[in-house]
Amino acid sequence: MKALTILGGGNTAFAAAANLALRGFEVTLYEHPAFGGALDPIRATHQIKLLGVAEQGVAKLHQVTTDLQIALRNDLLLLIVPAYAHKPFAEQCAPYLRAGHMVVMTPGTLGALAFAQIVRQAGNHAAIAFAETDTAPYVCRKTAPDTATIWGVVSGLGLGVYPATQTELVADALQDIFTVNGHSGAATAISPYPNVLACGLSAMNPVVHPAGVLMNAGRVEYARGEFYFYEEGVTPTVAQVIYAVDAERRAIGQAFGFDLTPVDAAFHAAGFGPKGDLWATINGSRMLTQLRAPGAINTRWLTEDIPYGLAAWSRLGEQIGVATPTMQALITLASVALQQDFWQTARTPEQLGLAGLDKFAMLDYVA
Repeated sequence: MKALTILGGGNTAFAAAANLALRGFEVTLYEHPAFGGALDPIRATHQIKLLGVAEQGVAKLHQVTTDLQIALRNDLLLLIVPAYAHKPFAEQCAPYLRAGHMVVMTPGTLGALAFAQIVRQAGNHAAIAFAETDTAPYVCRKTAPDTATIWGVVSGLGLGVYPATQTELVADALQDIFTVNGHSGAATAISPYPNVLACGLSAMNPVVHPAGVLMNAGRVEYARGEFYFYEEGVTPTVAQVIYAVDAERRAIGQAFGFDLTPVDAAFHAAGFGPKGDLWATINGSRMLTQLRAPGAINTRWLTEDIPYGLAAWSRLGEQIGVATPTMQALITLASVALQQDFWQTARTPEQLGLAGLDKFAMLDYVA
C-alpha cells in the first residue's frame, strides 16, 4: 500500500506523515475540522520539514485536508491522535467507513475496541479491521509549526487487531510502513499480539507517566517543566511505584492468559535504552533523556493516561476479579489534584463492548 491516510495533526502525525512521504508514500494528512488549525502552517505548501534520526528533508504530502471524503479514499487509515480524540474521529467516520478499510491507532490503549463499538452502534457492520499498536513509532515532537523532529525510532511495535482473524492482513499492510530507511539504519518490526486486549494492556505510557508526574508534581509546577522528566524525574523511588502499577497490569493480563512483558524489558525491547532495571534503561536512553517534563500538572500524561489507561485497566480488572490498589490510588490522587473525577471519564467496559462478560466471553468477543 503506497497510498495511505494519516488522521490527526499533532506531533507524531506530522512526523509520520513527513517520514513516510520522504520514503515515497502517497500521504494524505487529515485533521478533524474542529482541530483544523493544526494544518494551517502547511495547508498552502503541503510541506513538512523533518529533522532527526530518521529521514531528513522537506516532505511533500499528497493531500492536506479537513475533507473526510478525501481522507477515506485510501484503504489504510492511521489514526495518530490522543486517546480522548478517538471518539470524535470514530463518530465522524462511522457512517462512511467501508469494507476493506483498516483503521490503525498508534497507539490505541484499547481504542480499537472503543472505535469499533461506535461504528457498530451507528449501524455500520462492514468488514472493517480495527487495530492498534502498543506504542507510537517514534519519540518525536513538532519543533516548529511546519517542522517535526524524530529523536528516536521504536525498534518494535506490538499490534492488536479486532477481530483477531484480520491480524495477518493488517500486519502485512504495516510491515513496510513502519520501517525506517533513514541514515539511522533503524527498522521497526511489527509483532502481533494474540488479540487487541493483549495489545491494549501492553501500552507503557499509563504505566510510567501518572506515577512520574504525580510524584514530581511540586517540581513540575515550580519549574514549569524545565527539567528532564525521565532522566531526573524517574528516580529509583519513583520506579518502585511504576513497578507496582506494572505488576497489577500484568496480573490482569495473566487472568486472561497473557504473559505480558514487564515494563523494564518492554522499554529495552522497544529500543529506548540498554538492558537492565527500569532506572538503568531510562538513564541509558539517548531518546528518553532528551524529553522535558510537562509544563503543568494538567497534562495529557494524566488526562489521557489515567482515564484511558489506568482507569480502563482497573475497571477491566474489577470485572474479572483482579485487584488494582496502586492504580486506584493514583487515579484517586490525580482526580483530587486536578479537580476532575477520572472514574467518571474512564474508558469503560461498556464503551469497549465488554460489559457484563466474563473473561472467557471477552476473549471470544475479540477473537
